[in-house]
Amino acid sequence: MGANLPVDVDRVRLELGRADGPAVSAAALLLTGAGRVRSGADLVARDQPGAPGDAVRHVGTPDGAEAVEVDLAALPDATERVALCAWTGSGTLGRVTGLRLRLVAAGTGTVLAHFDMAPRSETALVAGELYRREGRWRFRAVGQGYDHGFAGLAADFGLTPAPARAPRPGPAPRPAPPARPQTRGEELLPADMGERLSLRKQQVATSLRKGGLTGVTARVILVLDASGSMSGLYAKGTVARVAERMAAVAALLDDDGTMQAWTFATRPARLPDLHLGELPEWLRLHVRVGQLGVIGRKKRPKSRADGQVDMRTVGIQNEEQKVIADVRAYVRDHPVPLPTLVLFFSDGGVYRSKEIERELRAAADEPVFWQFVGLGRSHYGVLEYFDTLPGRTVDNVGFFAVDDVDQVADPELYDRLLSEFPLWLGAAREAGVLR
Repeated sequence: MGANLPVDVDRVRLELGRADGPAVSAAALLLTGAGRVRSGADLVARDQPGAPGDAVRHVGTPDGAEAVEVDLAALPDATERVALCAWTGSGTLGRVTGLRLRLVAAGTGTVLAHFDMAPRSETALVAGELYRREGRWRFRAVGQGYDHGFAGLAADFGLTPAPARAPRPGPAPRPAPPARPQTRGEELLPADMGERLSLRKQQVATSLRKGGLTGVTARVILVLDASGSMSGLYAKGTVARVAERMAAVAALLDDDGTMQAWTFATRPARLPDLHLGELPEWLRLHVRVGQLGVIGRKKRPKSRADGQVDMRTVGIQNEEQKVIADVRAYVRDHPVPLPTLVLFFSDGGVYRSKEIERELRAAADEPVFWQFVGLGRSHYGVLEYFDTLPGRTVDNVGFFAVDDVDQVADPELYDRLLSEFPLWLGAAREAGVLR
């Protein structure tokens, strides 16, 4: 699960097989870079065997299994991913034994990859996917399960309403979302935001399971770059959407439904705590970009709501080491018997590499994992190579950058965001950093 490899042939077949149990059906969803279908025509299944142009076709295999054949060279540019879905119309996939996915070169029959799955209570899942990366195709073993059938799975990828004639064996119409434990205040959210949060919590849980973690609890802290170069991302709403997506991490990991948050540029400033029930208003009031500290004669400071930071005091430059020191001090002054996960977003422009390295080295003996995410193609300095630096008790830092975070689907974002946290937890416990 989670493994990936390059695909160097143009035509491949994704074969879904089983040893015993209820019949399992297969379908493919053709997805854009945002992880959504464009229309119902982007579904390929037994009752809808071909996509426009026949680049993807539903086919059978000699042993009676279901498969999808994909001509990668013929896929339109708008298709960035092809997800193979599996479901059963009779009970859960846990009743199926020997469920497996094979990636086969269509021309020669050579098996390129084999993925064994062991679902439990799920009634549908994304078994694997083909995806573009830097102009080349790759395959990833996914195994992400859903408890609300094919209709619910399809809806998560934008296929709503579900097809009037669902692929056989068609599930019943999508029921109301299953009962779920709600974190304090979650029930106060608007219906659409609450539904997004619920689905994202499932995806966070799936990403953690890939790292071998279930039931883990952690304090979550959000840090947002508010330097001048970030102004475009704030204006487009990108930063607000990032913060909303990170709320799902806190909702699943932090048992009190609260996330501490900082903003920073030249100077750091702690934001009011984010309580899930107040998420829409918190995003509106507190996700704001830095401003120049000097106000011209014709400019007057805007009045601020209670708790809002005066962004003029934050400034516009990049001083990451200051906010790192601030967060470290907060963790020391407010100890909890839990690990702390810091989700740190910046568009780069790092020029204080020595000072940042000094802070993060000193933090290696503290119960905190620092996950940095780059929002663009800027210079990230020490953050890009900190993982390789020796002389620390544990590797306490993760980093990755994305060109356009809005185009990264939730499952991929959470997989990347949480891939190193489980490794750090194990190493930190072994080293005595966590007890």
